[in-house]
Amino acid sequence: MSLDTARRVLRIEAQAIQDMLARLDATFEKAVDVLFACKGRVVVTGMGKSGLIGRKISATLSSTGTPSFFLHAAEASHGDLGVSLGDEEAQAATVDPDSVMR
Repeated sequence: MSLDTARRVLRIEAQAIQDMLARLDATFEKAVDVLFACKGRVVVTGMGKSGLIGRKISATLSSTGTPSFFLHAAEASHGDLGVSLGDEEAQAATVDPDSVMR
């Protein structure tokens, strides 16, 4: 039973990756260009589950050579924006498609 479950999960995940191919467009390319051109640190922000994902994104960026830090969105509005030097690029993580900035 556990092998059947594992195979089912892997098929679902493989399909999700295949579905992402059709969604890659100029927006993705622009995001990559902005991050690549960033001269400062990349600021990743989010709240709730998006914040947890944002922390992982920031850690991955940092561990692969892109200076990055996570800034909780609510804390930013209460004074923590002071950690910004002004030359950063911000990346906001969200699970709500209506809150995506374009």
